[in-house]
Amino acid sequence: MLLTQEELASLVQLRNRSPHALLGMHPLDEGKGLVGRALAPGAARVEMQPVHEKDKPVLKLKRLGRTDVFEGVTTAATRVYAYDLVITDRQGNVRRSRDPYSFLPTLGEGDLYLFGKGDERRIYEKLGAQLRTLDGVSGASFAVWAPNAQRVSVVGDFNGWDGRCHLMRSLGSSGVWEIFIPGVCEGMHYKFEIRDCHGAVSLKTDPYGFFFEVAPKNAAIVWNTRKYEWGDEAWLARRRQANPLRGPVSIYEMHLGSWRKKSMGESLGYRELAEPLVEYLREMGFTHVEFLPVAEHAFYPSWGYQVTGFYAATSRYGTPEDFQYLVDKLHQAGIGVIIDWVPAHFPRDDWALARFDGTALYEHEDPRKGAHQDWGTLIFNYGRHEVANFLLANALYWCDRFHIDGLRVDAVASMLYLDYSRKPGEWIPNQYGGRENLEAIEFLRTFNHITHTEFPGVMTIAEESTAWPQVTRPPYLGGLGFSFKWNMGWMHDTLNYFRRDPVYRKHHQNDLTFAMLYHHHENFILPLSHDEVVHGKGSLLGRMPGDDWRRFANLRALLGYQWFFPGKKLLFMGGELGQREEWNANGEVAWPLLEAGPYHRGVQRFAQDLNRLYQAHPGLWEADYDHEGFRWVDCSDAEKSVFSFIRQRSDGTDRTMVILNLTPVIRYGYRLGLPQGGWWREVLNSDAGIYGGSGVGNLGGVQAQAVASHGFAHSALFTLPPLSLIVFQPQPAASG
Repeated sequence: MLLTQEELASLVQLRNRSPHALLGMHPLDEGKGLVGRALAPGAARVEMQPVHEKDKPVLKLKRLGRTDVFEGVTTAATRVYAYDLVITDRQGNVRRSRDPYSFLPTLGEGDLYLFGKGDERRIYEKLGAQLRTLDGVSGASFAVWAPNAQRVSVVGDFNGWDGRCHLMRSLGSSGVWEIFIPGVCEGMHYKFEIRDCHGAVSLKTDPYGFFFEVAPKNAAIVWNTRKYEWGDEAWLARRRQANPLRGPVSIYEMHLGSWRKKSMGESLGYRELAEPLVEYLREMGFTHVEFLPVAEHAFYPSWGYQVTGFYAATSRYGTPEDFQYLVDKLHQAGIGVIIDWVPAHFPRDDWALARFDGTALYEHEDPRKGAHQDWGTLIFNYGRHEVANFLLANALYWCDRFHIDGLRVDAVASMLYLDYSRKPGEWIPNQYGGRENLEAIEFLRTFNHITHTEFPGVMTIAEESTAWPQVTRPPYLGGLGFSFKWNMGWMHDTLNYFRRDPVYRKHHQNDLTFAMLYHHHENFILPLSHDEVVHGKGSLLGRMPGDDWRRFANLRALLGYQWFFPGKKLLFMGGELGQREEWNANGEVAWPLLEAGPYHRGVQRFAQDLNRLYQAHPGLWEADYDHEGFRWVDCSDAEKSVFSFIRQRSDGTDRTMVILNLTPVIRYGYRLGLPQGGWWREVLNSDAGIYGGSGVGNLGGVQAQAVASHGFAHSALFTLPPLSLIVFQPQPAASG
């Protein structure tokens, strides 16, 4: 035996950090020959047989004592050659493959250096399971970051889930462990068996896994996410040239599992969704769809917000190619795709990221920094370079491999504040004594910078519920760098107003006007999101006061107000047809309501017409964030609960007059100023009969009179239908 007793023990006891230095084929000192070794549990006989150079000797290995380690020496050759490891088990079965311990590392020093700096932007091409061919041999390389582990093995259905078969090597001080295993192919299941720093052995799923078993199982699946053949080149070319701030954005937010069900109550898969979803979104006129988190999550009732596989589209609805197919079909239909992205926290599942190598690796050790009390989840350590790299590369991965057009970042406020939802003494101040999470701020700035520079046209959207300044301003100006921010204040104020009985609304006029006082501080999206139709809050329709007629009239006015107010739009599924019950992730959108009388179909048709009118007129979106794009006509008539404003392009063209009457009283002869004379056509009326309204209107439009009012040289007398939104646009003068 050439191994020392200590070396042999390190292999037998599975505690060697550099198994490639002992196993495989190695030259003897002074060119005296070759030694070959293999750790082969269950083997009766082991040989190393030459592959290319047939004149090389067959190296027969002998068992060392009663161990599973085999060793052999030959003096017939002095240079290491390519060989197959041929293992015969005790039943006489023969396995033949190239030896995993005969290959050089698949990660170079440059890869490890950049990862250690937090700047390997395509780390998902290096870590995890990568299908590749080395020296003409197909297989998969496995790499995982576990710097405090004593030992890491790859286990899977290709080695009987036996941690003795494929011990990984530690690559220097990087904390990365690696091995190339010949013969591993797509579809094989695997995990990492880790002996942690305390000596405990556990099975962990791959942080960089591309595909997983369907929950509650959690093994990663070897997969190639680069093989799908895309057909959305034209879409991507347009996106690179587009400026979302100056374009129309109306987003249909949806949960994949509960939009539409099969007859047996099962959710539609990604491919099954493609045709009906594309057809519906085109029919309704939405420009984008936003999916609640699609990344793998073990706990379905979390709706995807407790992610266990950040690099994997959930297998509940199909393969990664199936999700790519869905995105591709949406793009080919001219519809953008946004996903919820969750870098704010991760769950405590002991088989996932939590205490990955026995230490708080991805999280903080101190629960005052590392744990969310509200959600029972853990907080990423954004100051650790490798953790930041994991998340930053993940954002790029979704844009790269899945052609995602926007990342909506969940719970940004929980990232920004060290005292988020904490009492005094439950949090640790930053180095300057403040409550700001400096590492998270830097992470978000970097995330926005690299996303926007590497994928021009991709949107980043912050769900940030506080008054943190400059969320949507560039980092070089001190901002966080997001494209957009959800306007949570607008959402709460607006819903608070509309839930009131109209008799009290005159006391709350500022609920609908306050948002314009801060509108130009950020690039806002106006959300009526999933968060507002769950946990006992009821549906949007359920919030509205009065009988059915009034509730639906209020809902149509609410949607109209959202669509014409400055800012991009977001509506959660079901809101567009006046769903009566709050959202249930185990159910589906209440489609049968569309056949239950005129009201639901009327709301849906109104939402459809809102989108069509919105997209057709740049004055409704091009200057969303310019002072010239919006002007109140009159927002002071609190007694009658009437609001009126103008939307237009920055140069004053493509004007739209919007009037809301938010009481059930018809207002006749109501004079309002107009920015120009001529005929103003009534282009939308939420009280129209086709929407389920009472049919009160202005007989097609109004003629502006040369009567000054509200600071304009012209005005007109309007009829304001009850609980309504009406919209007018000037018509060009007849030629000749």
